[in-house]
Order: sequence, then C-alpha cells, then structure tokens
Amino acid sequence: GDCFPCPLEGCPMMGHYADRFPEKLKREDQKYFLNTAADEPFATWRQKVFIKLSGVKKTRGDINLVFYDTLGHTKEYEIANGDLSQDEVYTKYVDVEINPKNTTKIEFLWNKAIFSLLWARLGAESVNIIHGTDG
Repeated sequence: GDCFPCPLEGCPMMGHYADRFPEKLKREDQKYFLNTAADEPFATWRQKVFIKLSGVKKTRGDINLVFYDTLGHTKEYEIANGDLSQDEVYTKYVDVEINPKNTTKIEFLWNKAIFSLLWARLGAESVNIIHGTDG
C-alpha cells in the first residue's frame, strides 16, 4: 500500500517495454513494482475496455464489468463513475486477474447513484475489450 501513487515523473518501468523509457533507466537506487494477481499464477492481463452507452442522455452512477472464468472465479472492475452520458465512449486499461483464455463470460453492470424511473433505459450500445501487448 506504500507503493502508489507513483511520483509526478511516473513509475519506473520494467519488463517488455522498459527500453521505451530511457530517462527512467538513468535513476539510481530505483525501486521497481509489478502489478500481479492475488493468486497463482500471479499474472495479470492488461485489457483495454471501450464502452458506449445507449438510453438516457445523462445520469449518475458507475459502470462495472464482471469477468467469469472456467474455474468459477469472478472479479469485478470499475470502468467509469460519476456523471455518465451516452455521448461519450468510456475507455480504461484494466489489469485483469482472469486469463482471457479461461474467460467464460463478461457481465456489464450499471449501478445508479440516485433513484430514477429512467434507470432501466440505460444500457451498453457496445462493449469492446482488446487484450494483447498494449491491452
């Protein structure tokens, strides 16, 4: 819990893309951190999530995705919160602890912040998830 947030100059880079940040390699006595899953095999898979909403023009709440895998594990990730609008595409990089090869289902959840009769008319027009070297 003492590692983050990173300093203004950014977190040190290690691994596959470390060579893209030569200025960070010049520092001495540097501490390096790596995001891992809580359980074995400790790997996380970076995924880039794009969500376009449909329904009401604007509302308050949060959007979460729940990942399910073949072993019965689930993990929920917040994608956006606060004022939500169908005019925006919500984009976020997520370090998912569930292997994409073992993912059986991804559930879209919207939690409303205030009671409204309009809540049932909000949905996802599209949800795109990209995984690979950059997400």
